[in-house]
Amino acid sequence: MNVGLIWAQTPDGVIGADQTIPWRLPEDMAHFKAVTLGHPVVMGRRTWDSLPPRFRPLPGRRNIVVTRDPQWASDGAERAGSLTEALELAARPSEPADAAVWVIGGGEIYRAALDYATTISVTEVDTAVNGGDTYAPTLDPTWQVAEDGGWRVSTSGLRYRIRRFAR
Repeated sequence: MNVGLIWAQTPDGVIGADQTIPWRLPEDMAHFKAVTLGHPVVMGRRTWDSLPPRFRPLPGRRNIVVTRDPQWASDGAERAGSLTEALELAARPSEPADAAVWVIGGGEIYRAALDYATTISVTEVDTAVNGGDTYAPTLDPTWQVAEDGGWRVSTSGLRYRIRRFAR
């Protein structure tokens, strides 16, 4: 099974503030949907909670939520007690061996998933965020840029680029 991580971050690594994404970037949302649609997505409970209710569960994707709370349940989500359990749930026997699962946040889950990852998609948003409280993991030198879409300007006015990393 291929494990991908996908996130958007500022140049200094901020991915969230007060359980929200601190920018509006429609092109990144479209990229996220295109990449993850049809695949299981794994997220932490706080990431699940941060999704607007109208988007929970994320449509067209199997939503697996990692939480230590054994009583936690929510319509449209499968509970996993650990990242390992979540990845095992995502690896259904009916899925092809090269099927992808996407880890979609947050920071703690990303750090735990790095050892399993085969690809990482990062949208770098050229902005500064005061009060950022959630950060992307730092990639070690074994991760190399495999694709770089170059800098673009969003309809929201922000500059961004989408890069894929592989090792």
